[in-house]
Amino acid sequence: MAAAVEGGRDGLGARRAAGVLGWDTASASRVEGARARLKRLVERGWLVEEKPGRFKLPAQEQEAAGAGRPGGVL
Repeated sequence: MAAAVEGGRDGLGARRAAGVLGWDTASASRVEGARARLKRLVERGWLVEEKPGRFKLPAQEQEAAGAGRPGGVL
């Protein structure tokens, strides 16, 4: 979830998520596994996918995450 916050306005891609999980980002199966997990988090309402393949926190979660930072900047 912290990686989704750091993804900023563009969001988090599956390759970056695989890297955060410590998986081999050169392996297509690992990247697809990360994408499947991100899609599952979208279904459960933990993430949103505004652009195809770009995942980020819902708006209210982004506001809460930015509230603790100086200036509220992500």
